[in-house]
Amino acid sequence: MLLPEGGTSDQVAFQDVYGSCWIGRKECLRPSQGRQIGLHSPYWRTTGFPCCAPSRRLPERRQELGKLAPPVTFAQSLAIILKILSMIYKMVQNNTYATKRDIYYSDTLLFGNQSVVDSIVNDISCMLKIPRRSLHILSTTKGCIAGNLSYTEEDGTKVNCTCSATAVTVPSNVQGIKNVITNAKFILIVEKDATFQRLLDDDFCNKLSPCIMITGKGVPDLNTRLLVRKLWDTFHIPIFTLMDADPHGIEIMSIYKYGSVSMSFEAHHLTVPAIRWLGLLPSDIERLNIRKDALIPLTKQDQNKLASMQKRLYVACQPMWKKEMAIMATSKMKAEIQALTSLSSDYLSRVYLPNKLQFGGWI
Repeated sequence: MLLPEGGTSDQVAFQDVYGSCWIGRKECLRPSQGRQIGLHSPYWRTTGFPCCAPSRRLPERRQELGKLAPPVTFAQSLAIILKILSMIYKMVQNNTYATKRDIYYSDTLLFGNQSVVDSIVNDISCMLKIPRRSLHILSTTKGCIAGNLSYTEEDGTKVNCTCSATAVTVPSNVQGIKNVITNAKFILIVEKDATFQRLLDDDFCNKLSPCIMITGKGVPDLNTRLLVRKLWDTFHIPIFTLMDADPHGIEIMSIYKYGSVSMSFEAHHLTVPAIRWLGLLPSDIERLNIRKDALIPLTKQDQNKLASMQKRLYVACQPMWKKEMAIMATSKMKAEIQALTSLSSDYLSRVYLPNKLQFGGWI
């Protein structure tokens, strides 16, 4: 968008397609003649109002999102936002759904990059102060669930995880499921798919007591987090996490329990503060006398991440978390859940988890 020297504009527009998502009247602050004004331009002053959570206007987010795609003009940015809003309107009117990937492929030349679509969808959700699913935009599911659980999907499909010998994919429209039934005594969130499959092979869901197992296969997707929250709201049974004893595992557990920065504006729909850390605890490494050759030294990046996490406010409110993280920082060693196989091949399902659950070995 080209503006002459001293020109003004009273267009209603969105500022910063990648970030703060302000909306309101814009006033140009005397840009130089013929200068191209984009959404990130410092010459724009907003007299409107912010619609996002403060965390979405952090400098770190701007730096991160600034790398997602080449700079675009104001007109291009507005065209992208209006295109997505138009698609949302049609889906709501017709009661249909689409994934962010579907939206991107509807006009790849306009969007240019999947990350642009992802960011704008989040910003629209934040701006309108409604969950993304209310925009009829669904996330692609990667999480799996198994154990004592049955439910009916929105289209009438009945799913019975109890009778299935394999894991069931987390539904893409979690809010649409109904008739949710379980006799489970607890829910176990497993960080890694490999560990999840091993517990499934050992029939862990039925051996100790009826339970539900869920894995997000690493960092959980939106649907997996929604399902965990829905199960908590419905049944209020204990929820435990089984993570690697490393900074990355603690980070993933924190996402389930406290949320993530990128989705902070929707945290009250996605988090379960009652989640407990069952294992693998750094203190378990010494207590179980796990062999040194089964441990992995913390990298410099691990140490920096751990030090950063120790400064977080929610960690300050968790003295047991602080103690475990201090043990890791002092030992400068980390351990994957698979390190328990150094004790015996089925130690995790036969000894470790039953003892932890029976004697309250969680924090």
